[in-house]
Amino acid sequence: QVQLVESGGGLVQPGGSLRLSCAASGGTFSTYTMGWFRQAPGKEREFVAAIKWSGDKVAYADSVKGRFTISRDAAKNTLYLQMNSLKAEDTAVYYCAARTTGTFATTGRRYDHWGQGTQVTVSS
Repeated sequence: QVQLVESGGGLVQPGGSLRLSCAASGGTFSTYTMGWFRQAPGKEREFVAAIKWSGDKVAYADSVKGRFTISRDAAKNTLYLQMNSLKAEDTAVYYCAARTTGTFATTGRRYDHWGQGTQVTVSS
C-alpha cells in the first residue's frame, strides 16, 4: 500500500521560500510519476509540478515555472518541492500524489495515491 506523507508547509511572507517534502513508502517508486498539486479555498485542485521517479522528465504549471523546483531523493524515497519567490496567490493546501501505472501525466485524476496535504500560507 503506497503511503505519502507531506511536511514543510507553514506561513511565509511574500517573496519568501519554503521546501515541501513528501515521504513515500509501500511501493516500487522507480517506475512511478510523482506530482504536486494544490487547492486554494473555493477553487479546484490544480497541477503544480510532476517528475518521473527516474528523473528524466519534469513538468511545471506556467504559474510556478522559474520559481518552483520539483526533485526527489531516491535513496530516501522522498519527493521535494522547493518554492521560491512566493506570492499570495500560492496560498493553498499542497498535495503530493503518485501515479503508479501508465505514462507521465499532469492531470490529477490520473494519479491514484494522495497524501493528506500540507497548508502553505503566503501573507505579510
